[in-house]
Amino acid sequence: MHYTLRQLQVFLAVAHFENVTKAADYLSMSQSACSGALKDLETQYDVQLFDRVGKRLQTNELGRLLRPKAEALLAMAQELEMDLKRHKEVGKIKVGATLTIGNYLAVPLISQFMQSPGAGVSLVVANTQAIAEKLLNFDIDIGMIEGEYHHAELEIIPWREDELVCFCSPRHPLAQKQTLTDQDLISANWILREPGSGTRQAFERAMRGLLPHLNILLELEHTEGIKRAVESDLGISCLSHISLKDAFHRGSLVPLPVPYRDFRRMFYAALHKHKYRSAGLLRWLELCGIRSLTP
Repeated sequence: MHYTLRQLQVFLAVAHFENVTKAADYLSMSQSACSGALKDLETQYDVQLFDRVGKRLQTNELGRLLRPKAEALLAMAQELEMDLKRHKEVGKIKVGATLTIGNYLAVPLISQFMQSPGAGVSLVVANTQAIAEKLLNFDIDIGMIEGEYHHAELEIIPWREDELVCFCSPRHPLAQKQTLTDQDLISANWILREPGSGTRQAFERAMRGLLPHLNILLELEHTEGIKRAVESDLGISCLSHISLKDAFHRGSLVPLPVPYRDFRRMFYAALHKHKYRSAGLLRWLELCGIRSLTP
């Protein structure tokens, strides 16, 4: 075996930053040492792993093919080192979660995970599209997402069911109605999550046939911002029931019955198919009650 783990680290860092200088800074190396390690790797096997695009180094077809394997190999090497130093401690994982999951469901899971010796979690909260991109770039270990997402490199595993609820302030004219008609939905001002979010995806699926006629007043990235806007009578909205339970209990918001439209959806766990299933990642899946389909 002629390549070194350091050469693989350089290859992956350059692939991530698309820049040798940034990769060298990240690895605490000089720029010349970083360039040299990459050149040695390519020369040893008479290959080219990057194409130069302006000032960026972009992975070519061969680089994209080898990157997941290099990621998995380094992950296994890092876990081996951890096992040698600390036996079978779970270690740290990077979790990405969409807004509803990150704000309302992730904390109990993190609390349970942290009870394992040596365990640590970093949590990134973003919409479904952003979480998928981070998975594909190996920036996070696992994504907990609200929306359906399809990509050949990702394993999407059903986790738990959820349901969206339309709602308004108790002072809104629609608050007194027993059932909302299509005309009620069309006449209302809507405050919605942004495109690319799982909540928006589920809402649009439920409202199929009415979407071109809806008056979307605001699109916001944060659930709490939407709830505050609806409490201020700027319009009505539709969010996960999980995020609305406290507000319904207080009476600051009230549900709107739309019985003839299906607001059910599924939450998913998402993993890169080539991501090494470390002890920490397997422990997280276990706490979620999930068995990964890919070894």
